[in-house]
Amino acid sequence: MNYELFIAKRIIAGKEYKNSISSPIIKIAITAIALGIVIMLIAVTTSAGLQTKIRDKMAGFKGHVQIVNYDNNNSEVSVVPIDKNQDFYPKFKTISGIKNIQVFASKGGILRTEKDFEGIVFKGVSTDYNWSFFKEYLVEGRIPDLTLPRTKEILLSRTVMSRLQLQLNDTILSTFPKNNINKIPSNRKYIIVGIYNTGFAQFDKSVMIGDLREVQRLNKWTNNQVGGFEVILDSFDNIQVKGNEIYNQIGAELNSKTIVESYPNIFDWIQLFDNNVSFIVVIMILIASINMITALLVLILERVQMIGILKALGSNNWAIRKVFLYNASYLVLKGLFWGNVIGLTLLMFQKYTGIISLNPATYYVSEVPVHINLLTIVFLNIGTLVLCFIMLLIPSYIITKINPAKSIKYS
Repeated sequence: MNYELFIAKRIIAGKEYKNSISSPIIKIAITAIALGIVIMLIAVTTSAGLQTKIRDKMAGFKGHVQIVNYDNNNSEVSVVPIDKNQDFYPKFKTISGIKNIQVFASKGGILRTEKDFEGIVFKGVSTDYNWSFFKEYLVEGRIPDLTLPRTKEILLSRTVMSRLQLQLNDTILSTFPKNNINKIPSNRKYIIVGIYNTGFAQFDKSVMIGDLREVQRLNKWTNNQVGGFEVILDSFDNIQVKGNEIYNQIGAELNSKTIVESYPNIFDWIQLFDNNVSFIVVIMILIASINMITALLVLILERVQMIGILKALGSNNWAIRKVFLYNASYLVLKGLFWGNVIGLTLLMFQKYTGIISLNPATYYVSEVPVHINLLTIVFLNIGTLVLCFIMLLIPSYIITKINPAKSIKYS
């Protein structure tokens, strides 16, 4: 029988344990661990949620990788067309991990009403377009039907709709300048059949989705000419590797860029969250460990007589240290349990209610996103338990300095 564990259980179950001087200190230590794990869970899951949401929204608007003409000059609008007939379209033969390849073309323009106007980028897409992203953020109406011989249906953001005071199924006048500034701009009327709201202010305020054939007509391109190709990957984690593979496959006359390369400021900004989360986790574990060290020292000093008796009966120092380490581990586990219960409850509440909102212009999302990864939570708990246990070995060393004769005599 493991008598060290038996003694630890007896100490925990005893009435003296609950009514002792150390009781309030132990409660404070358990509370500190619980609060620490709550803060760590919130930091880790919200940081992961924010990164995931921003990456998904960027990919929804721009694809993971864009293939364009070298002469495009990093412009948001399509300047020089590409022939649609490419070896890699509609599928790369030698690159795996690609979900979809879709053609697109963009044209800058202005939406006008009788009282106001708004600058937009008209993104034309075709029947190969993956609508799953916009279906997720569609708040009213439906997706434009691109199977019709010719369609004037468009998808517009709630931001633009509010600014121009438009309603679903309204007809909006659009003006598109021509490449030759001396020529009269082209005017077109479109029907708003769907309203989306992604909370990504940078794109919500300007992107209008419609038929690729409209952009081709505005630019006087042929049916085989497009602005570029968007590549949707199975996983964002492989974006750098797949981006290099795609670049090597498309030929010298075309250029490809991942969204990380196209928007470095956004991805550098979200990368900072990892550093902040690491700092928070370290600080919280340190605070929890210090509280547990204090609690363990009080427990040891409170039971000096018991330690002396155990030594007198032949117990070695390590066996007695194990008694108190078992006791301290129980307290850590108790704190972790309540911390997980409270933390996960708060996170689930935020996940399904979105009660805490954010400014989309600053954070690219309208509410605090939560991404719960069970494996991360398990590692976080195990890591906290192990680190606390290692740090508790230090104060337990005081047991080796207790003289059994003196502790029994003066207790």
